Amino acid sequence: MTPKTISTFKRYVYLNTYAFLLTVLGGGGVFVVVRLIEHRMWWWSLPLALLTIYTLKNALRIYRSWNDKKRKYAILMERNSAELRPDTFREYMQAPCGRLLVRIVLKDLDKQTEWKRLTALRQPLTQQIKEGCTPRKTTVYVNNQLINKHLES
Repeated sequence: MTPKTISTFKRYVYLNTYAFLLTVLGGGGVFVVVRLIEHRMWWWSLPLALLTIYTLKNALRIYRSWNDKKRKYAILMERNSAELRPDTFREYMQAPCGRLLVRIVLKDLDKQTEWKRLTALRQPLTQQIKEGCTPRKTTVYVNNQLINKHLES
C-alpha cells in the first residue's frame, strides 16, 4: 500500500530532484571557479562565480519550500479525494517541481492514468514567459471592503 503522506525520505528526495541537480551544478561551479582563480583567469571566474551563487541560491530556495510542498499536497489531496478536478492541478503543471507533486498526488489517489490528461494543462514556455512579464492588477478586499482606494482604477 502506498503511503498517504508526503513526509517520507523517498518523497523528499523525489520532490527535491531539481534542487539536488542545482546543488551538484553549483558545487561543480565552485571547483571550476577555484581553478580559474588559481590560474589567474579573473575575467572568467567572476561571471562563473555569480552564476554559481545564483544556482546554489535557487537550490536552497527549493530545499526551503518543503513545508509549502507538504501544505500543497494536503490541499490537492483534500480537493481531489472525492473526484478528480483537473482545474486544481493547472497551477502545479506549469513548473517542474509542481509536476512532481502532481505525480505523487495522482499516485496516492490511485489515478496515475489521469497524468496524460493533466499534461494538456501545461502551457507552452513562450506563453509562461509572456504571462510572467505582464503586470497584473491586484485588488485587495478585507471583509468585502476595498482596502486601497487608488486600486479601483
